Amino acid sequence: MKPNGQLSTIIFVAGRFIAGGMYLMAGIENLLQLDAKAGYTASKGVSNAAFWVTVSSLLLVLGGASIITGIRPHIGVAAVTIFLIPVTLIMHNFWIMTGVQATIEFHAFMGNVGLLGSALLFVAIPQPWALSVDKWVISNAAMFRGSRERVAGRQNRVADAQVTK
Repeated sequence: MKPNGQLSTIIFVAGRFIAGGMYLMAGIENLLQLDAKAGYTASKGVSNAAFWVTVSSLLLVLGGASIITGIRPHIGVAAVTIFLIPVTLIMHNFWIMTGVQATIEFHAFMGNVGLLGSALLFVAIPQPWALSVDKWVISNAAMFRGSRERVAGRQNRVADAQVTK
């Protein structure tokens, strides 16, 4: 069964809120627990850990907000991708571990690979997205442009009238 247009839009917006919300909340949570996250990151051999946790968390916040709102989603997907690739390789390096720790990191690694794949799928969806800020701006640009032109026309008529006095 293929969903109709309205149902597809509802499903897509729900997916955006779920995926984007997950990225957004993960970024916020990292920032709220900065000391703990920086300590764990430092234990993986990353220098300036607090700086890198902050930068990577802001990438998640940017990416999540972009996906939820549909504001420049290519930029949001790029932010999520820039976060996921190094974090996955550095923080979940299961190949250098053994036993239970290797299994835990392998699952985290594969989870991040899945998240990366799902984020990249957003790039394939034609833009502007339904029910997005980008679509609203584009659909209202003509209205705003028309308003500016009417105001400019009135100002020119007033200026012309003052010159002819």
